[in-house]
Amino acid sequence: MSRRFVVEADGGSRGNPGPAGYGALVRDADTGRVLAERAASVGRATNNVAEYGGLVAGLQAALDLDASAEVEVRMDSKLVVEQMSGRWKIKHPDMQQLALQARAIARKLGGVRYTWVPRAQNGAADALANSAMDGRPVHRDAAAEPTVAEDDVQPTAEPAPVVTTVTHLLRHGQTEHTPERRFSGRNDLALSRTGRAEAEAAGERAAELGIEVVVASPLRRTRETAEIVAARLGLPVELDDDLVELDFGDLEGLTADEARARHPLAVRRFMADVAVAAPGGESIADVGRRVARARQRVLDRHAGRTVLVVSHVTPIKLLLAAGLGAGDDVVHRVFLEAASLCTVAWSSDGRSSVRLLNDTAHLR
Repeated sequence: MSRRFVVEADGGSRGNPGPAGYGALVRDADTGRVLAERAASVGRATNNVAEYGGLVAGLQAALDLDASAEVEVRMDSKLVVEQMSGRWKIKHPDMQQLALQARAIARKLGGVRYTWVPRAQNGAADALANSAMDGRPVHRDAAAEPTVAEDDVQPTAEPAPVVTTVTHLLRHGQTEHTPERRFSGRNDLALSRTGRAEAEAAGERAAELGIEVVVASPLRRTRETAEIVAARLGLPVELDDDLVELDFGDLEGLTADEARARHPLAVRRFMADVAVAAPGGESIADVGRRVARARQRVLDRHAGRTVLVVSHVTPIKLLLAAGLGAGDDVVHRVFLEAASLCTVAWSSDGRSSVRLLNDTAHLR
């Protein structure tokens, strides 16, 4: 009976295009054991090209392990999964070449099928891709590592206690764009009078939550909101660039109707696929990658504490998606008011729970 492998692959780019890297691993489908890991830079490239690089590396690692194996490839890139499954055309020349490489390797294996998974279920490959982009390549094969009999391994210490970090997620107060629901990304708009009043009310609410740390996006509207709340709490504000709002590019400042009128195809593609960037801007998946980095920094630096994160609609929705273990497309199914509060608790054993969503009781 043929062995069965699962290949998990991902790729990313810091800039799209920008410095890019991929990550891939091979698991035994029956035991879940990781048999091989790969992570490498691909130079300056787009997210999609990097994702294809991860696919090629993962398939090659599976082939090296057992050419007769049946392989299920799991990726959170719907684009790559649909293209490799033959349902979507591949137009980009670099992606065409990588797809040809992947298919050539796949033909040498016992069988290959492709499955889309939510981003939250592809964390191991994503971590490898980030390792590559951080300049830390990985080439590991479990079979080449020394092993010891499990019964001979003695525990050296008690297991570490589970630590829970609570993050209260505060959307900034209103600006002049908010009432008309205009795309508001990287602009430097100040809070409106209403927005400042909302921030003051949020500060009173925050004083009841036992907050020990305030972390915020550095854009003006979030920074002002955070400073008003932090003044009420007597705390400094820690700024994190990865918490800024999605770059809406050519859609900046437009209403949804105006955007559809000026860029009908681009808006339709942007709204339909989290991997597609706004014209001249970022994709939701791009934001998801940097928000994941910001979240990990909070959990590393402030483990076990209660943290207020002051950010924007898209980053907060992506933090909620991570807390739920759901895909990035959840952003299209959640509504957040200005100055609303959400709460997610993160445990050091990997569990998380959403405890509050879009709470505006303090604004009434």
